[in-house]
Amino acid sequence: MEADLPARDQIVDQLYAAVLSDVLDSLGRANQAVQPFIRPLDESRVLFGRARTGIYRHVYHVPQRGNPYEVEMALVDDLRPDDVAVLACGGRTDRIAPWGELLTTAASCRGAAGCVTDGLVRDVRRIREMQFPVFAGGIGPLDTKGRAEMVAMDVPVMCGGVRIEPGDYVFGDVDGVVVLPQALAGAAIHAALEKVASEDASRDALRAGKSLRDVYATFGVL
Repeated sequence: MEADLPARDQIVDQLYAAVLSDVLDSLGRANQAVQPFIRPLDESRVLFGRARTGIYRHVYHVPQRGNPYEVEMALVDDLRPDDVAVLACGGRTDRIAPWGELLTTAASCRGAAGCVTDGLVRDVRRIREMQFPVFAGGIGPLDTKGRAEMVAMDVPVMCGGVRIEPGDYVFGDVDGVVVLPQALAGAAIHAALEKVASEDASRDALRAGKSLRDVYATFGVL
């Protein structure tokens, strides 16, 4: 992680999507949560890392020459530790399944932190066995060959209704996926850790029988 961010383990262990979304709201970025149809394959996994983006387009034939996977291979082969592959497929789709077992294996071996796509994912059983965090718009068996191809990597994309730029930070858990713009990530994460501490104190007060009104007046969180 960069010098202005806490340790990755602290972020993953202590933070969650909802508190990051709240903090981004307070920083004037109220549209940083991807659309709720993007769900984790394994609800117990937490994803956090830097976005490496790819954008797909529909195709309607299998090319006679060349490698239809060329750009996505380049992206996955270039993943570094804590990178998150963010694959933009245009939203809900029954045609594009850009992520599967072999890409997961390659990404995991490079230390990548996960994948987020508004397309589909396949080979789900094996991905779950690898415990690799994947958040996708659905599950389907169809290969992309002859249906879609990645046309650019490391460019700004719209994924799940959120603009994501290379180097932005992506956090995902059972509540969904939140995107932290790179310039705000440090401030947002530190503020979120402070808010978690206030929420912990609020929880203790509520368990002791205090009213919601009194607890909110004391700690300012709900």
